[in-house]
Amino acid sequence: MFEYEFMQRAFWAGGLIGVIAPILGVYLMLRRQVLMADTLSHVSLAGVALGSVMNLDPVICGFAIAIIGALLVEQLRRNYLTYSEVPVAIIMTSGLALAVVLMSLKTNLSKTFSSYLFGSIVAVSDMQLWIMAAVCVIGLIFFIVLRRPLYNLTFDEETASIGGIQVKGLSFAFAVLTGMTVASAMPIVGVLLVSALIVLPAALALRLSRSFAAAILIAVVTGLIGIFSGLTTSYHLNTPPGGTIALILLVFLLIGISAQKLIGRYNRKRHRKERKQQLATLFIHSRENTPHEIQ
Repeated sequence: MFEYEFMQRAFWAGGLIGVIAPILGVYLMLRRQVLMADTLSHVSLAGVALGSVMNLDPVICGFAIAIIGALLVEQLRRNYLTYSEVPVAIIMTSGLALAVVLMSLKTNLSKTFSSYLFGSIVAVSDMQLWIMAAVCVIGLIFFIVLRRPLYNLTFDEETASIGGIQVKGLSFAFAVLTGMTVASAMPIVGVLLVSALIVLPAALALRLSRSFAAAILIAVVTGLIGIFSGLTTSYHLNTPPGGTIALILLVFLLIGISAQKLIGRYNRKRHRKERKQQLATLFIHSRENTPHEIQ
């Protein structure tokens, strides 16, 4: 499998995206913005269509339009503070409508857009790999250097603003990073499933972890295992890589939730059993001491 150059690029790309996407997913879930990834994937598709129609590089156009879409979502979010889902709906429908119209202008784009919609191992080029590497490095530097301000911003923007954090600038920077990550992940999992790569590992991590640092670690490990196993399975079974990765991550999530429920049920039963034993011991002890107290 690894004797093929396209598989080597796919695993390198998967490893890079598997590190940064789950971390981003944890922050998006905590900020109640999980649909932002899905929205920006549709916007990025419009950028790919625009690049194809204008005879420009589709990858660069999709990347740039995804960043612009992220900035628009953040700006609209500040105009609709009470209705936080409205900006997402506006940008998602606008991006999808623009993509459909632009695709209709050029009839020979079906094969190209199929790889963008569902992901393709062969679609990962050297340039895309370098873009993913740059996004991964920028994202890691962003999350490490700004971890404390971003942590405060994630849980309470008002408190973060009072504490001297530049909330608006940090929010826009986070939106730009989200757009970059979504656009760079499209060749691996496709437009339709890019949000699964970002959200599913984070959903499992937040379900199982007891601290924020543990959630980040669990999300990254889950994402990497899901991507590598999904790419391997896709290669041997000749299935779409995006759908295979998403299904494996979904299975991980279901197993994690089921295991947590079983462990919780077992702990509750053990606690009740221990409580009954304690009560029985106290009862026996009180019966043994009753004659002495009477004397």
